[in-house]
Amino acid sequence: MPSTPAEEPKVITEYETMMYKRRDKIAYIMFNRPQALNAVNDQFEEDLHTALLEFDLDDEAWVAIIHGAGRSFCAGADVKQRLVAMTPEQAARRQKGPNAEGYTGRTANWKPIIAAVHGYALGAGIVIAVESDLIVASEDAKFGITETRRGLPAGRIWAKVNAFMPSKILSEMALTGEHIDAAELYRLGLINRLVPTGEHLSAAEELAEKVLKSPPLATRSVVKLIRRQWVQPSADADMQMLPLKLHLTEDFKEASQSFVEKRPPKYHAR
Repeated sequence: MPSTPAEEPKVITEYETMMYKRRDKIAYIMFNRPQALNAVNDQFEEDLHTALLEFDLDDEAWVAIIHGAGRSFCAGADVKQRLVAMTPEQAARRQKGPNAEGYTGRTANWKPIIAAVHGYALGAGIVIAVESDLIVASEDAKFGITETRRGLPAGRIWAKVNAFMPSKILSEMALTGEHIDAAELYRLGLINRLVPTGEHLSAAEELAEKVLKSPPLATRSVVKLIRRQWVQPSADADMQMLPLKLHLTEDFKEASQSFVEKRPPKYHAR
């Protein structure tokens, strides 16, 4: 007899830029700005913090899968909204960020999170993926640290990713801003599962079911240890980078403006 198809996850909360769903013990946080490749704007960041808190406090959910609607996981910052159309004071607050603990480094219950990545995971996208405890990626996925090309320090991202992969490869990503294929990051050990294009979500669900076979409190003790590996290095990087105030430089403005205008940038080291 044919197997019965699994029922669709139930929508629990619909935010402006994402959805929080649940099926059995698995929660789903789906980024829902497909027209912008799920780029991070202010509303997205607020919604993500709220959705993660909802998961943390949801007694029915023991593991979460984060994924993106449309063609990409998350293409990084919404440059037009977050880098071009803002005052220096806003830039300073955003560059400082919430804290070195990022999106998942401070939690009450330390439940495991799996990132199911396809398309682009750039800038904030690679941050969200790395802050997750496990990463499943499709063969079409590309990862990148784009902050340096935007005139911003990449220290916090470098410190987080460096906890899980060779630093020289990571340094090249930060210095050049070039993208790296999921297959290479799988070889380097950053990605847990590399799957054919279109199968990232189902593979993440299979991995979530394996995680659920362990006692939840023991699982959460491991999660707490994993996340401590990148929180302190990230905080140290912030202490080194923030005094540089790159968000106030002419090159920062030029990097963002040239990106929006789709022209080669002209930098002056000031």
